[in-house]
Amino acid sequence: MIKISLVIRPETKKDYDAITEINNLAFKRETEGKLVQNLRQNPNFVPELSLIAEKDNRIIGHILFYPIKINEDNLKHDSLALAPMSVHPDYQNKGVGSKLVQEGLKRAQKLGYKSVIVLGHPDYYPRFGFKPASNWNIRAPFEVPNKAFLALELKKDGLKDITGTVEYPKEYIDV
Repeated sequence: MIKISLVIRPETKKDYDAITEINNLAFKRETEGKLVQNLRQNPNFVPELSLIAEKDNRIIGHILFYPIKINEDNLKHDSLALAPMSVHPDYQNKGVGSKLVQEGLKRAQKLGYKSVIVLGHPDYYPRFGFKPASNWNIRAPFEVPNKAFLALELKKDGLKDITGTVEYPKEYIDV
């Protein structure tokens, strides 16, 4: 991994087009860029948790943490979804994604969130402390491999006594 100097900061309106482009390039499809655009319209969007990575005043990465619920019978528990996270193809495998994840987790914790859920690469996210969500009996609302549906406690016992099914906003489902 090559170390590069980055500025990581919350997005601003002037970043929107670049964020869409980075997401579309990284995922090689337009759904992720559209997802971020749609989530911004939802009143639950937290601008402080939509972060960009900049190198030499050029946006090269983006990460979004979005409020979700974990439903257990009639109880709804707050959490965050980490999705999407993207890095421009020219800068992948150089530590940009790791820096985005680390900074995002730090900011989410400072904002008082207790946990994060991610549907992601099972060989990537455990390095940040993510474990199978099934360890807490937390389930995805659709079929996914157990090892790819992960959770992280941002605070000690942040998922203690929380079980149930994750409820994603319609924007995640409708893309």
